[in-house]
Parts: sequence; structure tokens; C-alpha cells
Amino acid sequence: MEETGKNSIIEEGENLEKKEENFKEKESLEEVFKKKEQEIKYWKELALRYAAEVENLKKSFKKEKEEYYKFALEVVFRELLPCVDNLERALEAFTHSENKQALKEGVEITLKTILQTLEKFGLKQFVPSLGEPFQPHLHEALSTEEHPEIPNGGIIKVYQKGYKLHDRIIRPALVCVCMSKKEKTEIEEKEEEENIIENE
Repeated sequence: MEETGKNSIIEEGENLEKKEENFKEKESLEEVFKKKEQEIKYWKELALRYAAEVENLKKSFKKEKEEYYKFALEVVFRELLPCVDNLERALEAFTHSENKQALKEGVEITLKTILQTLEKFGLKQFVPSLGEPFQPHLHEALSTEEHPEIPNGGIIKVYQKGYKLHDRIIRPALVCVCMSKKEKTEIEEKEEEENIIENE
């Protein structure tokens, strides 16, 4: 009888110890969960803050880009304004002065200044020389003619100068190209054939 009482007391004690251990385990698990929740909250707030900063940077870059494109040519225009002033003065001088030579020289100087200003910013004028071979990436042929001294495919006349911006052609030179009668008739025949086919 005493033994069974002892056993039950021991069992109760063991049960109590187990309950305490379980309680401690639950407590430590809750603490771990709380810590993890706090960590998650911290990283979530940090991610949101960074996302907001990135969005602000995007807006700022977009605004700066718009401003840049809006005023990119400000320096060029500022450099060209004195040339505009000189041309306006030349127009005024036409009404008062009869010295056409002086006026012509003034306009020539102004044009030279404009070209020098444009060259500062990478724009260069080019003029094909007579007899130079026709190059499609530099020249645009407006017409063809025969010429006794210039070989086939050579430039006979320059109607308009060309312009390069750094290494890019922004306006090809307009030219007249030399073509022999034989080649001319071959091209005309081809064009006629194409027209006949289109009309059919």
C-alpha cells in the first residue's frame, strides 16, 4: 500500500516535471516565433523603404532626362545668337547703306562664324569634288549626264553641300552623276520594262 502511494507520488512528480518541460518548450517556441515575426517585420519595412527610394530615384531620373532633352541645345543656341544678331544688323544696313561690297563681306563673315560654331559641336560641311566617285552613303544623285572628261560614276555637279554630325551623315550632298549613253539607255529600258509589268 505504501509502495503504491510512493509510486503514484513519483509518477505525479514526473508528470509535473514533464508538464514544466513542455511549458518551457512552448515558451521558448513562442519566443522564437516572436523574434522571427519581428525579423520579418523589419525586413518587410526595409524592402518597402528601398522600393520607395527606387521609385523616387526613377522619378528623379525621368525628370532630369526630360530637363536634359528640353535644354540640351541651350549651349548651341547661345553660341548662335550673336550670328543671328549680325544677320539682323546686315538686313538693317541694306536699307541705310549703299556699299554692297561691305554688306556682302559682313554676311560672309557671319556665315563663316555660324559654320565655325556648328563645327564646335561636331557638325561639319562637306563638298564633293568634281570627278569624285559617287558614293551612295555620302551622296544623293538628282540627275545623270554625259561628260567627256569625267569617268562613269563620277560627280559632274554639286547642287547642295552635305553635312556630317560627328561620324554620321545627317544630310547627303545632292549631286549630278556622269553616266555614259549606253548605261543610260540600259537603265531607261529597265525602267520601261518595269512600267510595262506594273501596268499589266
